[in-house]
Amino acid sequence: MSSATRVRCIATEEAFVIPELNEAMAGVVRAGTAYDPDIYFWQRAAGAKVLAARLLDLHAERLAIMDANGVDMQLLSLVAPGVQMLKGADAAAIARIANDRLAEAIVRHPYRYAGLATVAPQTPEEAARELERAVRQLRLHGVLINSHTDGQYLDEPKYRPILEAAAALKTPIYLHPRAPIPAMAGAYRTYTLEHAIWGFQAETGLHGLRLIVSGLLDRLPDLRIVLGHGGEGLPYWLSRIDTMHRQFQVPERPQLAKRPSEYFRENFVVTTSGMNWGPALRLCIDALGADKVLFAIDYPFQDTAEALAGLNAANLAPAERAAILHRNAERVFGIAVHERAPPRR
Repeated sequence: MSSATRVRCIATEEAFVIPELNEAMAGVVRAGTAYDPDIYFWQRAAGAKVLAARLLDLHAERLAIMDANGVDMQLLSLVAPGVQMLKGADAAAIARIANDRLAEAIVRHPYRYAGLATVAPQTPEEAARELERAVRQLRLHGVLINSHTDGQYLDEPKYRPILEAAAALKTPIYLHPRAPIPAMAGAYRTYTLEHAIWGFQAETGLHGLRLIVSGLLDRLPDLRIVLGHGGEGLPYWLSRIDTMHRQFQVPERPQLAKRPSEYFRENFVVTTSGMNWGPALRLCIDALGADKVLFAIDYPFQDTAEALAGLNAANLAPAERAAILHRNAERVFGIAVHERAPPRR
């Protein structure tokens, strides 16, 4: 990329882990007696030597890979499923440690990292307090929640304190995938389709749609939701969702003030994590507007060079490119506006 076309690059779905979570999840693995798709995913990630090392690293190879590919900043978040498979008190304690550790990394590398908080939805009131601490005291830029918790979704009343806190703080919730809940997962298992190949997006797209059709966004209009992986399929389906919502009105669904697609365009943004592919990128831009699409890699699960090559090969106008690579992230997450870190001495 020539200096004339060089723009700031912020990647917005980039994972890390801390040793305390590794240790806690090892206990979950040991205690498991039946197949669980999230435990299977965790074991595969933890057992992959390079991947496991890259998740732990915040100061060496990660920065070198960013430098080699022109990535100015990563928006970091704790790897899925985060603390959401732990017992409530343990989950809350590790979430707090992870947020402190993330804030320390940002202080050490202020031009290279920003961060999304971790909370334990198992304890909603505590999660709301931790979100407020993370945003107000640690200066993190939002919160990432790995879809369902104990097989339940965020539109359910018990999670209202978390959503109300996010809306009051005007800080976004990044709704990140995990494997489908047990009631869904069986149909995926024959060919191990319950993970990133298909199950992740089906699960998280469902979660996003539940938030819309529940009527929650009429009550919390300031709530902002981020969906990765090109919006988990929802941008492709918006027209059909509107049509079916209108034509098949049922008493189980609340009345909405607007069409489902309007809530999606007003309350959601999407990132390109794992979906830096020209046709998918163009669909999201055409369906939502370039101001609703943010660049992401999904490091270390996706290759940085490959993600950027896909974006660079897309037929983007200069304004679209700048919006997707950095301006939207600066606006949505409140990341400070600057082009790059000062030269190293």
